[in-house]
Amino acid sequence: MQLGDMIGNALDPALRKRGFASRDLVANWTAIAPDPYNRVSMPDRLVWPRNNKPDADGAILYLRCQAGQALAVSYDGPMIAQAINRYFGYFLVSSVKLSASPMDNPQPEAQRGPAPLAPEKSELLAKSIENIEDAGLRAALERLGQGVLANKRK
Repeated sequence: MQLGDMIGNALDPALRKRGFASRDLVANWTAIAPDPYNRVSMPDRLVWPRNNKPDADGAILYLRCQAGQALAVSYDGPMIAQAINRYFGYFLVSSVKLSASPMDNPQPEAQRGPAPLAPEKSELLAKSIENIEDAGLRAALERLGQGVLANKRK
């Protein structure tokens, strides 16, 4: 069994408590939600209607969103619900509402970029790549060097 399977199997009971039958909606959110909502929001829970009739309305999807995005998410809720239903091919979500809890981490750590270098490290890096003629290679090596030197402990 692979690590991804073990983690996924451990998450399934937690997702079921939040109303999700499977992890598809959460795992594929960036592909399901229309742009920019795939980046500024994430599914929090699904609330199903209490009546268990076969012709019952779909679930209400509660979304967490970044600060400053709540108005846009609430306004475009019907469009987000349509995108979800189109992705799954059946009527799953009847409406989208905002969750009371905000989105935890709007930007992953890996996307923030390296910390600025100290002047002496910056000079060392510049001297080590000054003889590289290819501009693309030089820029790539500079980014790599900044990442390595920023994470290097003194």
